[in-house]
Amino acid sequence: MPEVSRALVLVGPMGAGKSSIGRKLAKLIGTTFTDTDAVIVREHGAIADLFATHGEAHFRAIEERTVAEAVAAGGIVALGGGAVMSAATRAVLRDHDVVLLTVRPEVVARRISGAARPLLNAGDAMTEWTRIMQARRPLYDEVADATFDTSTGHISAVVESIADWAKERQS
Repeated sequence: MPEVSRALVLVGPMGAGKSSIGRKLAKLIGTTFTDTDAVIVREHGAIADLFATHGEAHFRAIEERTVAEAVAAGGIVALGGGAVMSAATRAVLRDHDVVLLTVRPEVVARRISGAARPLLNAGDAMTEWTRIMQARRPLYDEVADATFDTSTGHISAVVESIADWAKERQS
């Protein structure tokens, strides 16, 4: 059986900074970066349209396949906030290093303001974000090998902390 290429996977709620941190982290350590939501949009169209046209279950099936392919390729991989809801995805993540990015509600409120996020359209965005975060938090904790908060400080400090953690993990 071929050796699995270990990816460093970023998980966490909407607005935690997975994509921004992932791009900078990949650049810092000299590896590839894959944002699974961006791959889905490129290959299947806007996520909001997938939800509206085919429903969440269809989107989640696409997401599950996309995540499996992305982490198998290695590098830094940022997952959509709900990817951990899939038992198959959680099983795939066991073979990789997983970082949970957290963010305080008062900080995320500024980050998600005006964003087109299908799961936040049901009512007050922060009420929905809080409900979703509370429901998913046990799954994030289940898969995470380390947790970093993105609420304060400069993004580069978080990136450097994750890079240091990853380097220690490899030794």
